[in-house]
Amino acid sequence: MASASVKVAVRVRPFNGREISRDSKCVIQMQGKTTCITNPKQAKDAPKNFTFDYSYWSHTSEEDPSFASQWQVYKDIGEEMLLHAFEGYNVCIFAYGQTGAGKSYTMMGKQESGHQGIIPQLCEDLFARVNENKCPNLSYSVEVSYMEIYCERVRDLLNPKSRGNLRVREHPIMGPYVEDLSKLAVTSFEDIADLMDCGNKARTVAATNMNETSSRSHAVFTIVFTQHRHDELTDLDTEKVSKISLVDLAGSERADSSGAKGMRLKEGANINKSLTTLGKVISALAEMQSNKKKKSEFIPYRDSVLTWLLKENLGGNSRTAMIAALSPADINYEETLSTLRYADRAKQIRCNAVINEDPNARLIRELKEEVARLRDLLCAQGLSAATFAGSKPDDPGGGSSIPTSPFAPMAESPLALNGESEPYSCAEDEIICTEEAMERLQETEKIIAELNETWEEKLRKTEAIRMDREALLAEMGVALREDGGTVGVFSPKKVSACSRGHTQAVAAFL
Repeated sequence: MASASVKVAVRVRPFNGREISRDSKCVIQMQGKTTCITNPKQAKDAPKNFTFDYSYWSHTSEEDPSFASQWQVYKDIGEEMLLHAFEGYNVCIFAYGQTGAGKSYTMMGKQESGHQGIIPQLCEDLFARVNENKCPNLSYSVEVSYMEIYCERVRDLLNPKSRGNLRVREHPIMGPYVEDLSKLAVTSFEDIADLMDCGNKARTVAATNMNETSSRSHAVFTIVFTQHRHDELTDLDTEKVSKISLVDLAGSERADSSGAKGMRLKEGANINKSLTTLGKVISALAEMQSNKKKKSEFIPYRDSVLTWLLKENLGGNSRTAMIAALSPADINYEETLSTLRYADRAKQIRCNAVINEDPNARLIRELKEEVARLRDLLCAQGLSAATFAGSKPDDPGGGSSIPTSPFAPMAESPLALNGESEPYSCAEDEIICTEEAMERLQETEKIIAELNETWEEKLRKTEAIRMDREALLAEMGVALREDGGTVGVFSPKKVSACSRGHTQAVAAFL
């Protein structure tokens, strides 16, 4: 087990149009790993200094020798995390900061050469390294998923048939996960770039006073990277599975600064709620590291969907890096100082990452043991699994993204909070009602079926979703080339008022 602190970097961007029009002054200075911020209202006060793993000065142009480019940020953070993934660790990179601070640019960037963010550069580098492999006994497979958390609801950005919010659950073996989230097989960087582009177009963005294209949702791009190795000496097949989580958080904001009203105000409230919870989780984890006696302190992971899904990345089995995006302007001093303090707290968190050696075989064995136990439990009650075949108990969550799940414990155990894997065992005095046992049995069998899917079946499923997406666009009057590019927009034969609105929206978007 490798215990390591969360890597923390800060990056300051150039002035934007709003800041230039208000004749803003720069309050940030950087020297090496140290970042200084000066209070514009108290010029006599000494600057506040913070030290991080990396301090990126991107406020000036590329002619400046101290300028940090997109490539430099990826080289320092993205490449290191990718190497950890090849070693078999779970990794996570997430960007935090106020709205308009440059998070989406750092993570996703632009399509122009030299402006790609960490996510596309990491994906391209991943396949470049995979293609360099000459070992006949080593092969790789890559699957991706892309979701957004909007107003505490989870939406699949890659599956056009996915409607509404997906249910977040927690399994005693698998941990927190999103039920029915599509996981698509990819074989090249071009495949992954197409899916990324489709997901980005589906993201919820809106204009505010602070940012013309403000991300109104948290986006989580996940890569499941599997390395298959055949050992000729023992004639055994082994696997390493790494989960790479790349997170572009929505920006924190003040309603008076962003000018949010109506729906934008509601979105901002939900964004700030989840980011506040993230702050509480980071503070609690940092406090736990500084005071070893408080191991049993409650960590509020389940207070928001975001922190629930990032539970392993924040305090568990993961190598994690945080990038804090900063505004250099004096008019944003309070928000920038808050971001720096947030990042300073995150430095103290330690994660206990383990190499995920051959997890599928172990998972399947544990899940099968769980199925056998649940079947025995049902038989002891005079029932069989067939009694409830095809039926599913009513969702006690009432459509909420955080329902009361039979998989999830009501309180976090100290062992789980330290990032250590805790083998699932059923206490003798545990009482599970028939409906809960049946629901758990059905869900576990569903997970086993997904784990046992062949690579060919995963590719067929990915192709089916691509065809569904193209059919949906054709229905709305969007013509596509064979390579997926857009030819133009036409008027479909059957045009209802609703579909006409969809067509106009797609035309405007494209």
